[in-house]
Amino acid sequence: MSSLVRILLLAAGLLPCLAAAAGAGGYERVRIALDDVQLNAVLYRPQGPGPFPAVVALHGCGGLWRDKDKLSTRHSDWGERLAAAGFMVLMPDSYGSRGLGSQCGVKELTVRASRERVIDAVAARHWLQSRTDVRAEAISLLGWSGGGSTILAAVRTDRSPADKQLDFKRAVAFYPGCRTQLESRSFAARLPVLILMGSADDWTPPAPCDYLAKAARARGESVNLVVYEGAVHDFDHPRLDMKQRDDIAYSATGTGKATVGTDPAAREDAIRRVKEFLAGK
Repeated sequence: MSSLVRILLLAAGLLPCLAAAAGAGGYERVRIALDDVQLNAVLYRPQGPGPFPAVVALHGCGGLWRDKDKLSTRHSDWGERLAAAGFMVLMPDSYGSRGLGSQCGVKELTVRASRERVIDAVAARHWLQSRTDVRAEAISLLGWSGGGSTILAAVRTDRSPADKQLDFKRAVAFYPGCRTQLESRSFAARLPVLILMGSADDWTPPAPCDYLAKAARARGESVNLVVYEGAVHDFDHPRLDMKQRDDIAYSATGTGKATVGTDPAAREDAIRRVKEFLAGK
Protein backbone atom coordinates (compact mmCIF):
# COMPACT_ATOMS: atom_id res chain seq x y z
CA MET A 1 0.00 0.00 0.00
CA SER A 2 1.34 3.47 -0.87
CA SER A 3 2.85 5.44 1.98
CA LEU A 4 0.77 8.40 0.77
CA VAL A 5 -2.36 6.74 2.03
CA ARG A 6 -2.51 5.47 5.60
CA ILE A 7 -5.81 3.86 6.37
CA LEU A 8 -7.04 4.21 9.92
CA LEU A 9 -10.25 3.10 11.53
CA LEU A 10 -11.65 5.14 14.38
CA ALA A 11 -10.00 4.25 17.65
CA ALA A 12 -11.44 1.18 19.32
CA GLY A 13 -12.84 3.29 22.13
CA LEU A 14 -15.04 5.15 19.67
CA LEU A 15 -16.58 2.08 18.07
CA PRO A 16 -19.71 2.28 20.26
CA CYS A 17 -20.26 5.76 18.80
CA LEU A 18 -20.04 4.28 15.33
CA ALA A 19 -22.63 1.68 16.17
CA ALA A 20 -24.94 4.34 17.54
CA ALA A 21 -24.60 6.37 14.36
CA ALA A 22 -25.39 3.32 12.27
CA GLY A 23 -28.47 2.56 14.30
CA ALA A 24 -29.80 6.11 14.18
CA GLY A 25 -29.17 7.05 10.55
CA GLY A 26 -28.46 3.77 8.76
CA TYR A 27 -24.79 4.65 8.35
CA GLU A 28 -21.53 4.89 10.27
CA ARG A 29 -19.13 7.82 10.29
CA VAL A 30 -15.56 6.73 9.59
CA ARG A 31 -12.22 8.46 9.06
CA ILE A 32 -9.50 7.86 6.51
CA ALA A 33 -6.09 9.41 7.17
CA LEU A 34 -4.22 10.98 4.26
CA ASP A 35 -0.89 12.78 4.51
CA ASP A 36 -2.47 16.23 4.48
CA VAL A 37 -6.04 15.74 5.69
CA GLN A 38 -8.31 13.48 7.68
CA LEU A 39 -10.93 12.37 5.19
CA ASN A 40 -14.30 11.95 6.86
CA ALA A 41 -16.71 9.54 5.23
CA VAL A 42 -20.06 7.83 5.63
CA LEU A 43 -20.37 4.04 5.44
CA TYR A 44 -23.50 2.04 4.64
CA ARG A 45 -23.12 -1.64 5.45
CA PRO A 46 -25.46 -4.44 4.30
CA GLN A 47 -26.91 -6.94 6.74
CA GLY A 48 -24.90 -10.11 7.28
CA PRO A 49 -21.25 -11.08 7.70
CA GLY A 50 -20.06 -10.50 4.14
CA PRO A 51 -17.72 -10.26 2.41
CA PHE A 52 -19.59 -7.77 0.23
CA PRO A 53 -18.94 -6.02 -3.06
CA ALA A 54 -18.50 -2.31 -2.42
CA VAL A 55 -19.08 1.09 -3.97
CA VAL A 56 -17.13 4.31 -3.46
CA ALA A 57 -19.75 7.03 -4.02
CA LEU A 58 -18.61 10.59 -4.79
CA HIS A 59 -20.78 13.64 -4.11
CA GLY A 60 -21.25 16.55 -6.47
CA CYS A 61 -20.39 20.23 -6.04
CA GLY A 62 -23.00 20.67 -3.32
CA GLY A 63 -21.18 18.31 -0.98
CA LEU A 64 -22.36 15.33 1.00
CA TRP A 65 -24.55 16.96 3.64
CA ARG A 66 -27.88 18.77 3.58
CA ASP A 67 -26.96 20.36 6.91
CA LYS A 68 -24.54 19.57 9.72
CA ASP A 69 -26.19 16.33 10.80
CA LYS A 70 -28.24 15.26 7.79
CA LEU A 71 -27.01 13.68 4.60
CA SER A 72 -28.45 15.08 1.42
CA THR A 73 -31.56 13.20 0.36
CA ARG A 74 -29.94 11.77 -2.76
CA HIS A 75 -26.97 10.34 -0.88
CA SER A 76 -29.05 8.76 1.86
CA ASP A 77 -31.42 7.31 -0.75
CA TRP A 78 -28.65 5.74 -2.81
CA GLY A 79 -26.73 4.58 0.27
CA GLU A 80 -29.74 2.78 1.70
CA ARG A 81 -30.77 1.43 -1.70
CA LEU A 82 -27.37 -0.03 -2.59
CA ALA A 83 -26.81 -1.43 0.91
CA ALA A 84 -30.18 -3.18 0.65
CA ALA A 85 -28.95 -4.65 -2.65
CA GLY A 86 -25.90 -6.10 -0.88
CA PHE A 87 -23.24 -3.44 -1.50
CA MET A 88 -21.02 -1.80 1.09
CA VAL A 89 -21.19 1.92 0.27
CA LEU A 90 -18.48 4.39 1.30
CA MET A 91 -19.08 8.11 0.70
CA PRO A 92 -16.01 10.30 1.29
CA ASP A 93 -16.66 13.94 2.18
CA SER A 94 -14.08 15.70 0.03
CA TYR A 95 -15.28 19.23 0.84
CA GLY A 96 -16.35 19.11 4.48
CA SER A 97 -13.15 17.28 5.43
CA ARG A 98 -11.21 20.31 4.18
CA GLY A 99 -13.44 22.89 5.83
CA LEU A 100 -15.35 23.71 2.66
CA GLY A 101 -19.05 24.03 1.94
CA SER A 102 -20.80 23.92 -1.41
CA GLN A 103 -18.46 24.59 -4.33
CA CYS A 104 -21.11 24.98 -7.03
CA GLY A 105 -20.52 28.72 -7.34
CA VAL A 106 -16.73 28.62 -6.98
CA LYS A 107 -14.67 29.18 -10.13
CA GLU A 108 -11.18 28.62 -8.70
CA LEU A 109 -11.48 25.24 -7.00
CA THR A 110 -8.90 24.13 -4.45
CA VAL A 111 -10.33 20.60 -4.29
CA ARG A 112 -10.29 19.56 -7.93
CA ALA A 113 -12.18 16.75 -9.62
CA SER A 114 -9.12 15.45 -11.43
CA ARG A 115 -6.63 15.67 -8.56
CA GLU A 116 -7.60 15.82 -4.88
CA ARG A 117 -10.88 14.02 -5.42
CA VAL A 118 -9.19 11.19 -7.33
CA ILE A 119 -6.79 10.83 -4.39
CA ASP A 120 -9.80 10.65 -2.07
CA ALA A 121 -11.43 7.95 -4.22
CA VAL A 122 -8.27 5.83 -4.23
CA ALA A 123 -7.88 6.26 -0.46
CA ALA A 124 -11.48 5.12 -0.03
CA ARG A 125 -10.75 2.02 -2.10
CA HIS A 126 -7.67 1.22 -0.01
CA TRP A 127 -9.72 1.65 3.17
CA LEU A 128 -12.36 -0.76 1.92
CA GLN A 129 -9.73 -3.25 0.81
CA SER A 130 -8.31 -3.27 4.33
CA ARG A 131 -11.58 -4.73 5.65
CA THR A 132 -12.25 -8.45 5.89
CA ASP A 133 -15.96 -7.95 5.14
CA VAL A 134 -15.29 -6.44 1.70
CA ARG A 135 -14.43 -8.26 -1.51
CA ALA A 136 -11.23 -6.47 -2.45
CA GLU A 137 -11.62 -7.32 -6.14
CA ALA A 138 -15.21 -6.04 -6.35
CA ILE A 139 -15.06 -2.32 -5.51
CA SER A 140 -16.73 0.03 -7.99
CA LEU A 141 -17.10 3.78 -8.37
CA LEU A 142 -20.26 5.90 -8.47
CA GLY A 143 -20.41 9.68 -8.77
CA TRP A 144 -22.76 12.57 -9.44
CA SER A 145 -21.98 15.71 -11.46
CA GLY A 146 -18.58 16.88 -10.16
CA GLY A 147 -18.18 13.45 -8.60
CA GLY A 148 -18.98 11.99 -12.00
CA SER A 149 -16.22 14.12 -13.50
CA THR A 150 -13.87 12.62 -10.90
CA ILE A 151 -14.98 9.18 -12.08
CA LEU A 152 -13.83 9.96 -15.62
CA ALA A 153 -10.46 11.17 -14.34
CA ALA A 154 -10.05 8.16 -12.06
CA VAL A 155 -10.71 5.49 -14.71
CA ARG A 156 -8.12 6.76 -17.19
CA THR A 157 -5.49 4.21 -18.18
CA ASP A 158 -2.76 6.59 -17.00
CA ARG A 159 -4.29 6.43 -13.49
CA SER A 160 -3.87 2.64 -13.16
CA PRO A 161 -2.79 1.52 -9.67
CA ALA A 162 0.98 1.63 -9.26
CA ASP A 163 1.04 -0.03 -5.85
CA LYS A 164 -0.11 -3.52 -6.90
CA GLN A 165 -3.44 -3.00 -5.15
CA LEU A 166 -6.47 -4.47 -6.89
CA ASP A 167 -8.14 -1.88 -9.12
CA PHE A 168 -11.70 -0.61 -9.19
CA LYS A 169 -14.04 -2.99 -10.99
CA ARG A 170 -16.57 -0.71 -12.69
CA ALA A 171 -17.68 2.93 -12.67
CA VAL A 172 -20.97 4.81 -12.96
CA ALA A 173 -21.05 8.56 -13.67
CA PHE A 174 -24.27 10.56 -13.38
CA TYR A 175 -24.27 13.71 -15.56
CA PRO A 176 -20.50 14.38 -15.47
CA GLY A 177 -18.74 17.20 -17.24
CA CYS A 178 -17.01 15.40 -20.13
CA ARG A 179 -15.47 18.38 -21.88
CA THR A 180 -12.21 18.34 -19.88
CA GLN A 181 -11.52 14.69 -20.72
CA LEU A 182 -12.56 15.26 -24.32
CA GLU A 183 -10.23 18.22 -24.72
CA SER A 184 -7.30 16.34 -23.18
CA ARG A 185 -7.27 14.10 -26.30
CA SER A 186 -5.70 11.34 -24.22
CA PHE A 187 -8.72 9.88 -22.43
CA ALA A 188 -8.80 6.09 -22.42
CA ALA A 189 -10.81 4.04 -19.92
CA ARG A 190 -9.22 0.99 -18.32
CA LEU A 191 -12.48 -0.41 -16.90
CA PRO A 192 -16.18 -0.50 -17.84
CA VAL A 193 -17.96 2.85 -17.46
CA LEU A 194 -21.68 3.67 -17.54
CA ILE A 195 -22.65 7.34 -18.03
CA LEU A 196 -26.24 8.44 -17.31
CA MET A 197 -27.48 11.86 -18.45
CA GLY A 198 -30.56 13.84 -19.42
CA SER A 199 -31.04 15.19 -22.94
CA ALA A 200 -32.19 18.57 -21.54
CA ASP A 201 -29.28 18.98 -19.10
CA ASP A 202 -28.15 22.62 -19.41
CA TRP A 203 -25.52 22.30 -16.67
CA THR A 204 -23.47 19.43 -18.09
CA PRO A 205 -24.90 18.72 -21.58
CA PRO A 206 -24.65 15.19 -22.95
CA ALA A 207 -23.03 16.04 -26.32
CA PRO A 208 -19.38 15.97 -25.11
CA CYS A 209 -20.04 12.70 -23.27
CA ASP A 210 -21.64 11.22 -26.37
CA TYR A 211 -18.52 12.02 -28.38
CA LEU A 212 -16.26 10.72 -25.60
CA ALA A 213 -18.18 7.44 -25.30
CA LYS A 214 -18.30 6.84 -29.06
CA ALA A 215 -14.57 7.45 -29.41
CA ALA A 216 -13.85 5.12 -26.49
CA ARG A 217 -15.98 2.34 -27.94
CA ALA A 218 -14.26 2.75 -31.30
CA ARG A 219 -11.02 1.94 -29.47
CA GLY A 220 -12.59 -1.14 -27.92
CA GLU A 221 -13.23 0.37 -24.49
CA SER A 222 -16.43 -0.34 -22.56
CA VAL A 223 -17.82 3.18 -22.13
CA ASN A 224 -21.58 3.41 -22.59
CA LEU A 225 -23.87 6.43 -22.42
CA VAL A 226 -27.58 6.41 -21.63
CA VAL A 227 -29.44 9.66 -22.37
CA TYR A 228 -32.93 10.15 -20.95
CA GLU A 229 -35.17 12.23 -23.19
CA GLY A 230 -36.30 15.45 -21.52
CA ALA A 231 -34.47 14.81 -18.25
CA VAL A 232 -32.32 17.51 -16.63
CA HIS A 233 -29.50 17.62 -14.08
CA ASP A 234 -30.26 15.78 -10.81
CA PHE A 235 -32.92 13.64 -12.51
CA ASP A 236 -32.20 10.74 -10.12
CA HIS A 237 -32.92 12.80 -6.99
CA PRO A 238 -35.73 11.15 -4.95
CA ARG A 239 -37.81 14.32 -4.71
CA LEU A 240 -36.56 17.55 -6.20
CA ASP A 241 -39.11 19.89 -7.76
CA MET A 242 -38.09 21.26 -11.13
CA LYS A 243 -36.39 24.63 -10.68
CA GLN A 244 -33.72 26.87 -12.13
CA ARG A 245 -30.57 27.49 -10.14
CA ASP A 246 -28.74 30.78 -10.67
CA ASP A 247 -25.68 30.16 -8.48
CA ILE A 248 -23.59 27.99 -10.80
CA ALA A 249 -19.98 28.89 -11.58
CA TYR A 250 -19.97 26.97 -14.85
CA SER A 251 -23.08 26.16 -16.89
CA ALA A 252 -23.59 25.26 -20.52
CA THR A 253 -25.16 28.62 -21.29
CA GLY A 254 -22.48 30.64 -19.52
CA THR A 255 -25.18 32.45 -17.55
CA GLY A 256 -24.60 30.73 -14.22
CA LYS A 257 -28.08 29.25 -14.51
CA ALA A 258 -29.08 25.59 -14.80
CA THR A 259 -32.26 23.57 -14.48
CA VAL A 260 -32.46 20.74 -11.95
CA GLY A 261 -35.20 18.34 -10.92
CA THR A 262 -36.39 14.77 -10.55
CA ASP A 263 -37.55 12.79 -13.56
CA PRO A 264 -39.41 9.78 -12.09
CA ALA A 265 -39.20 7.58 -15.20
CA ALA A 266 -35.51 8.31 -15.77
CA ARG A 267 -34.79 7.79 -12.08
CA GLU A 268 -36.52 4.41 -12.03
CA ASP A 269 -34.67 3.20 -15.10
CA ALA A 270 -31.34 4.51 -13.79
CA ILE A 271 -31.76 2.70 -10.48
CA ARG A 272 -32.32 -0.55 -12.34
CA ARG A 273 -29.38 0.00 -14.67
CA VAL A 274 -26.98 0.95 -11.89
CA LYS A 275 -27.79 -2.13 -9.81
CA GLU A 276 -27.43 -4.43 -12.81
CA PHE A 277 -24.22 -2.78 -13.99
CA LEU A 278 -22.56 -2.87 -10.57
CA ALA A 279 -23.55 -6.53 -10.25
CA GLY A 280 -21.82 -7.24 -13.56
CA LYS A 281 -24.98 -8.06 -15.49
